[in-house]
Amino acid sequence: MGYDAVLPLRLTKQLLILGQIYSGAAATMAAYMSMGEAHRRITEYLNRFSDAVSSQDGKSLSRLLSITSDSSSLQFLADALNTFQDANRIIRQSESSQYADILVPVFRALQSYRLRNLVESYLAFEKAANAFVQEFRNWESAWALEALCVIAYEIRILAEQADKELASIGKSPEKLKGAGSFLMKVFGVLAGKGPKRVGALYVTCQLFKIYFKLGTVHLCRSVIRSIETARIFDFEEFPARDKVTYMYYTGRLEVYNENFPAADHKLSYALTHCSPLKEANIRMILKYLIPVKLSIGILPRNSLLDKFNLTEYNNVVLALKRGDLRLLRHALEEHEDRFLRSGVYLVLEKLELQVYQRLIKKIYIIQKQKDPNKAHQIKLEVIVKALKWLEMDMDVDEVECIVSILIYKNLMKGYFAHKSKVVVLSKQDPFPKLNGKPVTS
Repeated sequence: MGYDAVLPLRLTKQLLILGQIYSGAAATMAAYMSMGEAHRRITEYLNRFSDAVSSQDGKSLSRLLSITSDSSSLQFLADALNTFQDANRIIRQSESSQYADILVPVFRALQSYRLRNLVESYLAFEKAANAFVQEFRNWESAWALEALCVIAYEIRILAEQADKELASIGKSPEKLKGAGSFLMKVFGVLAGKGPKRVGALYVTCQLFKIYFKLGTVHLCRSVIRSIETARIFDFEEFPARDKVTYMYYTGRLEVYNENFPAADHKLSYALTHCSPLKEANIRMILKYLIPVKLSIGILPRNSLLDKFNLTEYNNVVLALKRGDLRLLRHALEEHEDRFLRSGVYLVLEKLELQVYQRLIKKIYIIQKQKDPNKAHQIKLEVIVKALKWLEMDMDVDEVECIVSILIYKNLMKGYFAHKSKVVVLSKQDPFPKLNGKPVTS
């Protein structure tokens, strides 16, 4: 091996060693921080906290409580706390001493989070959050609302991370459920009259995220009832971001309940008011809105599916256009896991009736071209042959049952001539359009 080959190998080893050193540097920062520097950083944080409260600067206060953020100042503070072990004494001697019930557990949460002790971090932050809520109750104005919203977000994120840690060591994940209970308490604080109620929708959305994650979506009902029936809430006064999130989750609930007109209204609202720059959010909305639109007879353009990487719906749409039952079933089978996780599989499965309708409509159009006078008389055996061509093996009795359902659901207008095994279609609008209405149950 020549010199040119040896040099890159040596450089590679050196880089690997340097990488190992720097990767551990963050966790061991406290070992390199002097006591004086640690004291200065802790004091600086306390001064900033005191200034934010005294000047009622909610934005600055919220930044000081965002412990899961990538804020370098909070990371350095955590290192300082792990160096200077008596931070409580500094708190007691500072101008922020009256907020010790908030600050002491916040510091503990920061330390634990930095060391990736996520359960300990959650438990400490929950104490801080409860203390903050008590203070928030006493503040007459809504100046700290942004900080409270940050706390609501942080406690959900910390709970999710803590539950992952608990699950990894074989213990029961329970912190997210506790976070839901805490947020219900926060919702109660915000649900009264006055400017603080503007934060109620943000907390509601955090609750939705918890309930959907836990699979306890039935718990959403009481919160929705409070928002949609209480006179103290004017929906239009809430921030646009919160309204979009709220309509997205309530729209998903309507999908689960198979209330497609309501789902269409809510998800369409979310899509219309979502920022065009938030493509990931638009994709999430469309993932549920598209099945709803399909169920009421509205097909999306292929360009829309391609733009937002929702190509799993391509063959579903194509099957509806062609009346191809085989293609629909293959599409559902191919993406079964994805559709099941989204909760839209059953919605898409029910599109089979529309596919049957389009298949029979194609037969009708072909017959009309050959013999316009007899186009409205379709032999069941012809439908059987069309299905066999699609590799769908059905007999005449099964086809008769399907056609009966189509007539009952108002997807076809006509009647049976049972003796001759013929379906006689209405000469006036034999295949009614859904026009945005769901297939009747």
